[in-house]
Amino acid sequence: MKKGEIAAAVDRLRIADPGLGPVIDRHGPPPLTPTRDPFQSLARAIVYQQLTGKAAGTIFARFVALFPGGKFPSPELLTRTPLPRLRSAGLSGGKAAALLDLAAHFADGRVRPAELRRAPEEAVRAALLPVRGIGPWSCDMFLIFGLVRPDVLPVGDLGVRKGMQLHFRLRALPEAARMEKLAAPWRPYRSLAAWYMWRVVEDSLTVRSG
Repeated sequence: MKKGEIAAAVDRLRIADPGLGPVIDRHGPPPLTPTRDPFQSLARAIVYQQLTGKAAGTIFARFVALFPGGKFPSPELLTRTPLPRLRSAGLSGGKAAALLDLAAHFADGRVRPAELRRAPEEAVRAALLPVRGIGPWSCDMFLIFGLVRPDVLPVGDLGVRKGMQLHFRLRALPEAARMEKLAAPWRPYRSLAAWYMWRVVEDSLTVRSG
């Protein structure tokens, strides 16, 4: 999606779900831009799994600093990096092994960046799920933030679930089936609505801390 398309999609969401209006007014359109480097985006997603943003950012910076010039490595360079060296950046053994497997998939052509950019959503998932450390959540994040696909609903993301609980005033966190039903009016822009659900959670925390 381009910037103009995102703005038009936000207007559609405002009409489809008037309750989103105040959130949209506070936060504006989602700042989503397709990645120029799918390999780096996916590696970043692996590093950030199950960590706070601050902790993950520190480890990611240390990881990049391992390579010449402090520049993000190519797949080929990463495949030649010993696992203990990767772990010295603060990566767990599992994440270090996942990064090496990701690099191998890109280096030998099992995953091709150009194909990811134009492939249907399910084809993207089929290409990425065999990679160690990449599951449905990582695929959802890459589709939303890496490829800016407009209609992805990350039903496994706790933040989106919590946001929907607050937005729809539910007693409990919604399960996948209920999320799909509640999100039906957001089609075909559920990725953008999911971004606003994260903002709903942030707003609720700000109110509490205030």
